[in-house]
Amino acid sequence: MKRRQLIRYLQVGAIAATVTGLAGRGQAQSPSQGRLEIEHFGHTSFRFTGGGRRVLTNPFRPGGCTAGYSAPNVEDADVVLVSSFLLDEGDVENVPENKLLFESGIFQLQGMRFEGIPIAHDRLNGRRFGTNMMWRWQQGGLNIVHLGGAAAPIGNEQRILLGRPDVALIPVGGGDKAYNPEEAKAAINRLNPRIIIPTHYRTAAADDTACDIKPLDDFLTLMEGTPVRRENENRVVLTSGDLPEGDRLILVLATPLL
Repeated sequence: MKRRQLIRYLQVGAIAATVTGLAGRGQAQSPSQGRLEIEHFGHTSFRFTGGGRRVLTNPFRPGGCTAGYSAPNVEDADVVLVSSFLLDEGDVENVPENKLLFESGIFQLQGMRFEGIPIAHDRLNGRRFGTNMMWRWQQGGLNIVHLGGAAAPIGNEQRILLGRPDVALIPVGGGDKAYNPEEAKAAINRLNPRIIIPTHYRTAAADDTACDIKPLDDFLTLMEGTPVRRENENRVVLTSGDLPEGDRLILVLATPLL
């Protein structure tokens, strides 16, 4: 039912642009203030909590590269951003429509501003997997960019729209529909983020028969010389004071295996 509804939404237009959702959370702190908690659910799915709001990215249906992860709880979010409707990053069957953003453009939702910026989801100009949505927003005093499953080089216009991220979530595992380590490094050089959180890489959660992406170490080896901070848990709390003043920092969150 939900996917049939989404087809109707795509035909009608970006309904989410008309949703403001400013009521319902009282005197919440501004999303631009305070601290930001980032929680990793696996693959490209994260929950960002800060400023009294919870933003969930790319809920998935377990299987293939995500077989050993639990599906994120979409009810425990105020806003849900998806990069595409592929089931490893866009399982929206149970997402309430007034929480969901999926198209390009600038949207106001729950008192926050989100910008969706399109890029090809494959190396064939989108002819195989279509368009991937990159997302940009500010929360907890930090500029966040989530590249989803970007697979094409970042062009000049896209680079300007994305700006310089404080925190950039970048796919690194390759396969047919996302950056491999070399392409991820090129995207990092284009965006110059302060903190890099790798996504979309092979872990013990993968079903060996249905996962074609590379492990994280392939990317970290290529990025030798860039400091790496590994967390023992699948969540971390950041403030603006945690941003490196000079070199970039790679931040690796633990993966929440079943």
